[in-house]
Amino acid sequence: MRTLIHHLAAGLTIIGLAGVATAQKKEFTNWPAGAAPREIGKKIAQNMIPRWIPTRPGVHYAEDSTWYAALEFAKLTNDQALTDALVKRYDPWRTEEGQQKLISWQRHVDHNIFGIVPLELYIRTKDPQYLALGKKLADQQWENPTPEGLSAETRFWIDDMYMITILQVQAYRATGDRVYLDRAALEMAAYLDKLQKPNGLFYHGPEFPFFWGRGNGWAAGGMSELLSELPKNHPKRTRILEGYHKMMASLLKYQDADGVWHQLIDHPESYQESSSTAMFTFAMITGVKKGWLKDEAYAQAARKGWLGVNKFIDQDGLVDKVCVGTGQTNSLEFYLNRPTQKGNPHGQAPVLWCVLALLKK
Repeated sequence: MRTLIHHLAAGLTIIGLAGVATAQKKEFTNWPAGAAPREIGKKIAQNMIPRWIPTRPGVHYAEDSTWYAALEFAKLTNDQALTDALVKRYDPWRTEEGQQKLISWQRHVDHNIFGIVPLELYIRTKDPQYLALGKKLADQQWENPTPEGLSAETRFWIDDMYMITILQVQAYRATGDRVYLDRAALEMAAYLDKLQKPNGLFYHGPEFPFFWGRGNGWAAGGMSELLSELPKNHPKRTRILEGYHKMMASLLKYQDADGVWHQLIDHPESYQESSSTAMFTFAMITGVKKGWLKDEAYAQAARKGWLGVNKFIDQDGLVDKVCVGTGQTNSLEFYLNRPTQKGNPHGQAPVLWCVLALLKK
């Protein structure tokens, strides 16, 4: 009987995986002219190389994310010239003097995330100098942890669900040391317990009752990155996957017919916003490909999301309708009236995330 049950379970798993593969083949191929992920990725990666040359301490976290994603894109597409250009871009940070002047060593979630760049460079080049700097920033994030074992940078802003997570996940990818995964998982579970609402979404902060699009996008992106690395038997995986499923189900309800989400997710009168759309699309593409989202509706939503965000990308790879940086304020009008900016790295980065997710097996 046990053998029969085992074979039945294995058969159902194969059927389930076949269904996921069919959905991917149907929804993640045959793109309209100009919307192919490889083509879009090339435009955005090339666009970033001459931009954001360092002139002051502290690289912006959205720039960090764009850079790290562009490096992975160059590797995926076997583009050595692009890889070389992205590696050369790091030249100002190669010296001890450059690192002291161009990295903000004030311990802060928005600054430490710079570590994802040297960690990705280490993964690509195996140069130990990159690893040393990336590990230093990742470990600094956990100096003097809270009594619960959380980072002292814990402030329960939903942005941190990506900012903290991605640095620790990158440190794990570079070293294989599970301590970094355990840190990220503990942090993510704490944020889910504290911030996720019954509808699956997140207020911008505990005292700011607005479902801001990009803030929720950081949460979706952080969960997707972490779940992609967490072993199935990890003690926090079930909790994080539950939070992810709850969020994805809610997002499905709020997506416009053209695939786009809004500046405030539950306010259809707010403007359509590109960075959140790309972030949610990335999370759904990842979930479909990893088999976490088995309902075909998610594959369809992911396709619509990719096509929807493409309408904001110009021929030079600049993403339009990106909400500018946004702090927390207890005012609906504040969120509704935030300006947008074309080419802002907050939008460039998540479009590259989508490209990577679509290109990976």
